[in-house]
Amino acid sequence: MQALKLARKYPSFSQEEMMQLVDQFNQIDLDSTGRLPKSTVLTALSTNASSSSPAGKYTYDQVRETLKTVSIDSSGQVELDDFVDLVDKLRSGAGATAGQVHRGGALSGLMGGAAPASSAQAQSSAAHASGGGKVLVKGSNTNITHSINEDERTEFTRHINQVLAGDADIGDRLPIPTDTFQIFDECRDGLLLAKLINDSVPDTIDERVLNKASKAKAPSAMPSAKSKATLNNFQMTENNNLVITSAKSLGLSVVNIGATDLNEGREHLILGLIWQIIRRGLLAKIDIKLHPELYRLLEDDETLEQFLRLPPDQILLRWFNFHLKAANWPRRVTNFSKDVSDGENYTVLLNQLKPNECSRAPLQEKDLHQRAEKVLQNADAIGCRKYLTPSSLVAGNAKLNLAFVANLFNTWPGLEPLEENERPVIEDFDAEGEREARVFTLWLNSLDVEPGVYDLFEDLKDGLVLLQAFDKVIPGSVTWRRVAKTPLPLSRFKAVENTNYCLDLAKQNHMHIVGIQGADLVDGQRTLTLGLVWQMMRRNILSTMASLSKGGREISDSDIVKWANEQVQKGGKRSTMRSFKDPSLKDAKFFLDLLESLKPGYVDYSLVYDGRTDEECKANAKLAISIARKLGSLIFIVPEDIVDVRPRLVLTFCAALMALQAGGL
Repeated sequence: MQALKLARKYPSFSQEEMMQLVDQFNQIDLDSTGRLPKSTVLTALSTNASSSSPAGKYTYDQVRETLKTVSIDSSGQVELDDFVDLVDKLRSGAGATAGQVHRGGALSGLMGGAAPASSAQAQSSAAHASGGGKVLVKGSNTNITHSINEDERTEFTRHINQVLAGDADIGDRLPIPTDTFQIFDECRDGLLLAKLINDSVPDTIDERVLNKASKAKAPSAMPSAKSKATLNNFQMTENNNLVITSAKSLGLSVVNIGATDLNEGREHLILGLIWQIIRRGLLAKIDIKLHPELYRLLEDDETLEQFLRLPPDQILLRWFNFHLKAANWPRRVTNFSKDVSDGENYTVLLNQLKPNECSRAPLQEKDLHQRAEKVLQNADAIGCRKYLTPSSLVAGNAKLNLAFVANLFNTWPGLEPLEENERPVIEDFDAEGEREARVFTLWLNSLDVEPGVYDLFEDLKDGLVLLQAFDKVIPGSVTWRRVAKTPLPLSRFKAVENTNYCLDLAKQNHMHIVGIQGADLVDGQRTLTLGLVWQMMRRNILSTMASLSKGGREISDSDIVKWANEQVQKGGKRSTMRSFKDPSLKDAKFFLDLLESLKPGYVDYSLVYDGRTDEECKANAKLAISIARKLGSLIFIVPEDIVDVRPRLVLTFCAALMALQAGGL
């Protein structure tokens, strides 16, 4: 009966074909729910399909792109009618060019709607071999398309396959094909991205709070983690909230990315996020604390303090040029695009690092693509052929070149170890080393200031970032015609003018500013700079709280403490806090009780330690932070900030939870 009804709706199918389609759907629908996950449909119509069936057999990307045009309800599940509609559109050739590579306005490897998958994959591989290009995909609006760099998609997928192989939760999904868009579908439930974040920055996410799909409930699963083959939209959203808030806590730019974008597999946004996560991990090891021998890169008359202010990518360029100079090569690199695109500088660098394995023979090759291939063969000889392809090298792809050089440094730094008497005294004065400075840096960057802040004390000296922050925290507060903006870098006189204006604004808005002058900020006085930025961040927090409170009443520190205690009491727990300095907060149990009161059943207390040691306290704090992020709260602190009971940072944590409740948790 159902088949007859559908046959009338879709006249392109014969009655017999429709019966076969219904039968195919029912065979796939193992639970007889009448609804299928998109991933199951994708597999059924590509990997496991038969070209002799009414549905036909298509490439993964053809099915994926065509599925976007099918009207599926909010559950995200494919019903029988949707399945037939999808097959109808595929047979009409709706997704014929999906996944094909565009070069210079042309379409490479164009194929018909029902091309065999093996043929399409062969064409895709051939296209890839001839040089990376752009793949066009539909956006959220049918009139919008986005381009995806083929080499980036391929190399980032390869990276993920390598670093997450054997993972207990997602290892069975790997390896992900590198020649299709499947990577974006694998990211939809948040698990892969969460694992990737933890690979780049270990322990960022407490994986015990992740919703995981499994047939047997894992003992560490949270109450909300259902025992089923796939996650529902709500569970995916929770995981993706955790991914996004964790990414923000690492200083990654996720201004235009929401959990819904990840749920829906938005390609350009996911690819950008994957790159930022991979980049963060690759550059994390370019640190003088891990590699004291980086001290050898200091230039004449440069102080260690000046050197440590360089961002990691600039240190990489310095390292690259150090080896070019040591090789008596006349050229230098100032970027990861044009300056490396002819392969010459790479040839010399590799030869300098490992002369026995990497010759300078590529310099004799005139053809740039063939030279690039020989460069990468040299890299392969020392285990470093990763991220780059000949096409992306010649094209000067800045992302992939940066990744290649960072991996090369991490594998073969080629710097002589320092003797004991050469070792510099390295203070933790940079933004990453100072706890409060780290949080304030992340907070300023979350305001989308330009340029982004890397070193808190250096980057605020001219007052321009501070004034932008004032204008974000207190809209309209800055009279920009009073501000000196050019020429950069500003003279000391102009910088002092700007920083004095910052202090005037602070006083006008009743911030507690005592004993600070503009010159102190220009001189990078740490304590005074931290004091001002804290006042601004605190004002931002309390203003947000006031906007969410009834009547817009101003919120005080004591109000937040009172609120937290009342919530815990309502939840039937006995823990309390006296202030943000309360030593009992170090075991994080109060915060876990607070989270449980805000979302009953959310905290699995079998995972909570007694807090008898610092390690147990840290584990509890890590759990509390991850649960808060999973709920969508933006938390900048790290577990150590709770264990050490840093009052300012503890306040930010409590206020974030208060805002979460006020926002309709």
